[in-house]
Amino acid sequence: MNRHQGDRSKGKSNRKGNRKKSFSNYAKENTSSKKPNKSQKHSDEIRLNKYVANTGVCSRREADVHIATGLVSVNGKVITEMGYKVKPADEVRYDGARINPEKKAYVLLNKPKGFATTTSEGKGRTVMDLVANATSARIKPIGRLGRNSKGLLLFTNDETIHKKFTNSKNGVARLFHIELDKNLKLEDLKKIQNGFKFEGKLIEVEEISYIDGASKKEVGLKIKNTGNTIIRTIFEHFSYDILSLDCVAIGHLTKKDIPRGHWKHLTEQELNTLRML
Repeated sequence: MNRHQGDRSKGKSNRKGNRKKSFSNYAKENTSSKKPNKSQKHSDEIRLNKYVANTGVCSRREADVHIATGLVSVNGKVITEMGYKVKPADEVRYDGARINPEKKAYVLLNKPKGFATTTSEGKGRTVMDLVANATSARIKPIGRLGRNSKGLLLFTNDETIHKKFTNSKNGVARLFHIELDKNLKLEDLKKIQNGFKFEGKLIEVEEISYIDGASKKEVGLKIKNTGNTIIRTIFEHFSYDILSLDCVAIGHLTKKDIPRGHWKHLTEQELNTLRML
């Protein structure tokens, strides 16, 4: 179910959103629900260090230290055993205070311009203002979009999903619609597609092409990097300035039915497909 906040400028997003985007391939996955069997019930148990880390009080490595020093108890008993497993119904306390792991949340925002991608306060308008009413979980954005960039941004408190995105080789590809200050030369497009060295590092993209029906100032770029700094680096290297940068797809996730400035929770099917990418 969508909730609405922020900029309601549908007109601009619809105008460009209706253009055909190159190399967009969206997976579909059927899911089925089954009653848990006995072996599945045991899967509800998780390691104590992971349980503590999931509450957000510390990392899993730090949790190991806290457990070893006797700061964690389960059902009134101090546990110092590494690998100890707990059930969801167990009472777990850290330094005397009861803790509970948050329910995982996955929020997809269609970011408008003018909002910084940060969880820090004192930075003016941020993307956290736009998703403030989405969930009580302590979600954070995966990757960054510049203040003047727009498009899809995924928020979650699921560290596994965070790690999937930050793996530049095996991560999740994003598709950007980019408008440059001048036509992109075919020779430069091919150099970007083939990969090039910058400051001793190989810069690679998944795909790049001109946008069908538009001028050669507009290109589609697919890349497995979580930020947009690398994108600006690519075009600055070839002496182009980016006038507009819009993330139009994250893996199989698109902006369909998400007006600019609005958000939605991922469906179970979308989440399952994301995990399989």
